[in-house]
Amino acid sequence: MQHILKELDRRREEARAGGGERRVAAQHVKGKLTARERIDLLLDEGSFEEFDMFVEHRGTEFGMAEQKVPGDGVVTGWGTINGKVVYVFSKDFTVFGGSLSGAHAAKIVKVQRQAMKVGAPIIGLFDAGGARIQEGVDSLAGYADIFLENVMASGVVPQISVIMGPCAGGDVYSPAMTDFIFMVKDTSYMFVTGPDVVKTVTNEVVTAEELGGARVHAAKSGVAEGAFENDLEALTQVRRLVDFLPSSNRQPAPERDSFDEPYRQEPSLDSLIPSDPGKPYDMKELILKIVDEADFFEISSEWAKNIVCGFARMDGTSVGVVANQPQVLAGVLDIDSSRKAARFVRFCDAFNIPIITLVDVPGFMPGTKQEYGGLIKHGAKLLFAYAEATVPKITLITRKAYGGAYDVMSSKHLRGDFNYAWPTAEIAVMGAKGAVEIIFRQEAKDPEALAAREAEYKDRFANPFVAASRGYIDDVIMPHGTRKRIVRALKSLKGKELSNPWKKHDNIPL
Repeated sequence: MQHILKELDRRREEARAGGGERRVAAQHVKGKLTARERIDLLLDEGSFEEFDMFVEHRGTEFGMAEQKVPGDGVVTGWGTINGKVVYVFSKDFTVFGGSLSGAHAAKIVKVQRQAMKVGAPIIGLFDAGGARIQEGVDSLAGYADIFLENVMASGVVPQISVIMGPCAGGDVYSPAMTDFIFMVKDTSYMFVTGPDVVKTVTNEVVTAEELGGARVHAAKSGVAEGAFENDLEALTQVRRLVDFLPSSNRQPAPERDSFDEPYRQEPSLDSLIPSDPGKPYDMKELILKIVDEADFFEISSEWAKNIVCGFARMDGTSVGVVANQPQVLAGVLDIDSSRKAARFVRFCDAFNIPIITLVDVPGFMPGTKQEYGGLIKHGAKLLFAYAEATVPKITLITRKAYGGAYDVMSSKHLRGDFNYAWPTAEIAVMGAKGAVEIIFRQEAKDPEALAAREAEYKDRFANPFVAASRGYIDDVIMPHGTRKRIVRALKSLKGKELSNPWKKHDNIPL
């Protein structure tokens, strides 16, 4: 028995050593942690239970039979984050560059399936050189096995990917199908084809950072939901995100004790909207002043800044917040903002998280660039997402709600449960100036007549009362009482039941 225990200890030490001291040191020199160090930071202390520590690859070609390392380049298992069970896999760049073999893939698939079985989030930490070329098609088959589990888990358990090193080729498609992608600045990148291939095919010279670095995907492509300074910050933010999410689609939105007064009034909101209707203000100020303890976890803060999406709590209950941002492009809806918000709304609906929508939108972005880029279909994604959502939906119009954008932003017509407006709200087909120029174009040569018509239009429509008289707005509320009204609305909607017609699945305008 004693010799077996000694052998067990020896094998565990060998597995924990990864690729050895030299490669671990090289990882640290690059400013990166090892796979196991990352897991230790991500999970509660002492909670990690490892699977398949002794698994080895089964490759025999190109001398691989003599090159075997226990664990085969990925550390898998489960643990807890603030007491919540999560499943995790962490690719180990010190072992075969973290490349994926058949055995490596099977380890990941095992935790994916187990997470779905018990209803727990899946967190993947990526730092790898792609497919293991020596295994050929077995490696490709392993990728496809993982992709399938990503699809099966979608909408069942939250899936979070953290890119902490290279992630290229087949490796990028698994994160792409997960709910959230975080990246680390300067040490991580994602692309389908690398700089060398790009140069060969297109003759374009580009670095890995320029092609697929964290800043590119967080600010330009929208592929990543966040870019962080280092491994520690990225993992800390993952822990924070997990706190806002249920473990699976079988659970309601998480609740926790709040130290914030639920019916707190905020007098400063009464002066948030500028007297000049063309002057911007910061919608994030409103968000921070109405949510619990000013705690707001923003998603994709550097991309499509004209719309703000993120998680917060109201009286201890997790909520999703979608808000037009007047400080950026006047809060207009365009291709990127529609995509960003639609995906966020669908995530919240899949995981039973109520949605609070704060509206100040002058319409959809005009122009050939937007039309050629497919604004019609992309805008329809947001419309589709709100209409499809069955979770509690509370909408507040703070200022402008013009045209089709009024409909799209969780209006009463899309099954909004509580639709409020501030006294400063303007709900109309378009702004007064544009409206009178169309309606009274025969008076276009008379500036005084047009000015009178514009004043008349403003008096008639630049207010929330026409919509309220039709029942499209449930109440016109004072800004300082916004938090109280939203908290009370959420309480009243706890027992909401709403279902959509049976279907195999919908056909969202992708």
